[in-house]
Amino acid sequence: MSQDQLIINSVTGVDVEFKIAGPGSRSYAFVIDWHIRLVLALAWFIVVLLAVAGGLSFEGLDDAGGGKIALIFLPPTLIYFLYQPIAELITRGRSPGKRIAGVRIVSREGDIPSIGALLIRNLFRLVDSLPALYVIGLVCTMVTKQNVRIGDLAAGTLLVIDHDRDGKSLAKMETLSRNPALDPKTADLIDELLERWNTLSKHKRRELALSVLTHTAQLTPEQLRALKDAQLRARLQQTLTGASS
Repeated sequence: MSQDQLIINSVTGVDVEFKIAGPGSRSYAFVIDWHIRLVLALAWFIVVLLAVAGGLSFEGLDDAGGGKIALIFLPPTLIYFLYQPIAELITRGRSPGKRIAGVRIVSREGDIPSIGALLIRNLFRLVDSLPALYVIGLVCTMVTKQNVRIGDLAAGTLLVIDHDRDGKSLAKMETLSRNPALDPKTADLIDELLERWNTLSKHKRRELALSVLTHTAQLTPEQLRALKDAQLRARLQQTLTGASS
C-alpha cells in the first residue's frame, strides 16, 4: 500500500483505490464542521437568551435555582462538544463538513468504520486537540506516512478522498447483505457478480456463480449444475438478501 493511496484487493480481481486525504483536506473539513457546530450552539444560546429576556415562561424552570441558566448554557455546550462524534456516528464517517470537503473516514481495509472505531477516534480528539487548536493532531498528519492523527492510529481509520464511485460502493456495503450468515467478502463478491452479470460471458458468469453457490447454497453440486442461467442469478440474489428459496 503506497503512502498516498489505499488499494483494496477485490475478490473479483478489480482493485479499488482510495486517495488518502492530506492535512489540507482534513483542515478544510474540520473548519466547516467547526463552523456548523458553532452556529448551532450560538443559535440555541441567542434564541433562548432572547426568550428569557423577553419574559417567556418555561414551566418547571421559573422557580428552580439556576434552571434558566442551565437551559441557556448547557445545550449549546453539549452541541459544541458532541456535534462531531454524533455527526460521524450518524453518517458513518461522513459528517457534513467531510461531505462538503469531499473526504470520508474508512477503516484500513477500506470498509465503513465500525461504531467502536468512530467512538475511539473521537475520544482521542482530547489528545489531538492539545495544547490548543489541534496542534498535535495537525503535526501528526504532517509527519505520518498516511496523514493520520493519533485518533486514527488508535481506531485503525484513514481519511480518504470521497469520489462518487467509491462513496456509493461504501454506502452500499452497509445494506449489501441482509443475510447474517454471509461473510462480507462473499457478499461483496456476489454483489459485484450480479452487477457485472450482463457484461460477463455466459461461461464466465456461470463458473463464478457455481463457485460461490457451492459454498453458500444448500444444494448439491449436481443440483447446482442443473440450474439454468436465470436460476443461478436468482439463487445469487436469494443468497445475498437471505430470502428463502
